[in-house]
Amino acid sequence: MKRFTILGASISLALLGSCEAPEPPPSQRAEVLIFSKTAGFRHGSIPTGVTCLTDLAANLELAAVPSEDSADFNDTNLERFAAVIFLSTTMDVLNEDEQASFERYIQAGGGYVGIHAATDTEYDWPWYTGLAGAQFSSHPKIQPAVITKTDEQFAATSFLPERWERTDEWYNFKEISPDVTNLLMLDESSYEGGENGDHHPAAWYHEYDGGRAFYTAGGHTKASYAEPLFRRHVQAGLAWAASR
Repeated sequence: MKRFTILGASISLALLGSCEAPEPPPSQRAEVLIFSKTAGFRHGSIPTGVTCLTDLAANLELAAVPSEDSADFNDTNLERFAAVIFLSTTMDVLNEDEQASFERYIQAGGGYVGIHAATDTEYDWPWYTGLAGAQFSSHPKIQPAVITKTDEQFAATSFLPERWERTDEWYNFKEISPDVTNLLMLDESSYEGGENGDHHPAAWYHEYDGGRAFYTAGGHTKASYAEPLFRRHVQAGLAWAASR
């Protein structure tokens, strides 16, 4: 009997050793990528944003990996991350192979968070425009504006006031996806230079091509990343995008 048990254990161990460990689901991945490469205008707030996002990720027990190297967008590396944050990226930041890897990452259940100029990115890549939810069109000067809350339940907005006044650079958008769920809308009567009329989104989320995407238009100014409400807004959006 003793010999049989040892033999059985040996066989069991051999069988276990012959199987690869299963890939952990995104909810068990403990890292997020903060990508801030620019090929056009570069925001001076990017270093402040990286510091803020690193802190917010830590609050969610996620380790942040800042990068401006597009070569990080390969299948093997992207598997590490629960979410990828595009922090004020601009223009063409990924080549075709890197784009294909990012598409596969999202299709496999990955998460995306876009902040501010993430919509000023990859205009000739329709898939990315669909993921981000819109394209940047223009902006007026930095000024205070009133944002109205359009979703009472979503974690990134449930705690916000019904009318939230803050100062930032307010984007006008084009190619706005009809498939996103809007969270915040800009009241164009509260500032100068709005061009989207009564339907002027300022934050949204959606499930897209197998993954999750959250975008907020705020974050141009360095001061944004010290605002408690804005930080909580971004952190909750990241938590949603990185979870399953």
